[in-house]
Amino acid sequence: MSESHTTEVSQFCLEGRFLDFVIKDGYKLKGLLIGTNDGEFYVKLAKNLRFAFDLRLPPGTWLQIVGQKKHEVESGKVTLKAERVMAASPEVGRVQAITQSKEVPSINNTKAKAPKAKAAILVCQKSDCMKRGGKGLCQALEAALSDRGLEDQVTIKGTGCMKNCKAGPNLIMPDKTRYSRIQATQVPALMDKHFADKSEEQKLNHSQQVTITTASLAINS
Repeated sequence: MSESHTTEVSQFCLEGRFLDFVIKDGYKLKGLLIGTNDGEFYVKLAKNLRFAFDLRLPPGTWLQIVGQKKHEVESGKVTLKAERVMAASPEVGRVQAITQSKEVPSINNTKAKAPKAKAAILVCQKSDCMKRGGKGLCQALEAALSDRGLEDQVTIKGTGCMKNCKAGPNLIMPDKTRYSRIQATQVPALMDKHFADKSEEQKLNHSQQVTITTASLAINS
């Protein structure tokens, strides 16, 4: 029997609260988990939408999703594929597109410019990597970011399995460089390699601020 006879295709419109991203292979964004009054739903994202999301989208954000629904009659399996995703305000029934932009819009429609998206260091959180030093690695990364004044520019995000368990801990830097068997003691060298320019820029900005403040004090004294 042809696919057209076994699969029913229709449009759907779903509203609910964003619960989490669905990540494949530890770093590939595939879809969204949405909570509604009828339960939780997995919504697959069309390829052109997957790069339109900032991973900072906070859980609990109210979304409206429009797309294609496929129902396999024989198995009863239902697949939802998003074609448009919008931030919605349930109180007033207003929606606002959040795709086609790296920025997550404010639901209250303020015109303040959204902050620049942080770079993300992805660290596997599965048990094998944790047993091989993953916890200490995360702590060392956090300390290194703080020491370099980069905590406002770079974030650490835990992920699912990266399919390289025996070589853990595993991590992926913002430029997509993968590292295995990284230990806490190696973090300073790793940070210097990938964030030396940002760290120097942060120090320069701080130095300029101190100079300006000192000059102001001298003028006012």
